[in-house]
Amino acid sequence: MGWLVTLGVLTLLAVLPLGVSVKYDGDGAVVKLIAGPAKITLFPRPKKDKKTKKEKTSEKTEQVQVQKEPTPKTAEKAPQSGAAAGAPKAEQTVQPEDQPAKKEPKTASKKGGPITDFLPLVQTALDMLGAFRRRLRVNMLELKLVMAADDPCDLAVNYGRAWAAVGNLMPRLERVFVIKKRNIEVQCDFEAAKTLVIARLDLTITLGRLLATVVVFGVKALIQFLKINKKRKGGVSK
Repeated sequence: MGWLVTLGVLTLLAVLPLGVSVKYDGDGAVVKLIAGPAKITLFPRPKKDKKTKKEKTSEKTEQVQVQKEPTPKTAEKAPQSGAAAGAPKAEQTVQPEDQPAKKEPKTASKKGGPITDFLPLVQTALDMLGAFRRRLRVNMLELKLVMAADDPCDLAVNYGRAWAAVGNLMPRLERVFVIKKRNIEVQCDFEAAKTLVIARLDLTITLGRLLATVVVFGVKALIQFLKINKKRKGGVSK
């Protein structure tokens, strides 16, 4: 039974979505961290509760009372004895003249590595980014434009341009990401003074896919590093 429970927990963790939610509207930008069903606000940070005026005044009165408390008198200093008074002052040490600052030795500039060893690492990093991109999911894509203009003719032209831009953008996004839900709107407001926008993007990846991507390409990168070290030590790299 224990291994069944463990298998169930691992399965739940593997399908746990992790990601970020970004939203922008009239209230400003809001960024939240997605961890399964929970959403944690990262920006803006919650403001701390300000103290009431009564609490502030009570703190000030307490500080004033503490300052008014009498402090004990310090003992009077005993007069110095004649021997102590007539004691010669300590000789002042003569500081040596300023010597010219020593020049620090120049550090040798680092040498670059061979590009033939660097290119395989770049290719591995690009493959990892490509695989990571294909595993991302857009749970929600929302974009709402409320067009405004002084001239109705200009507003109609801008309205057509906005839909044309959306028509060109969406196929490119669909080639990059898997979009589960979308809400795209372009509206006209002849009474508005400026164009407004409402946007939201929920981007997630499951924990299992994330770990699988990191492990697979981490092993590939480790193999490349081992080949480079073997080559530099005089071995034969395949």
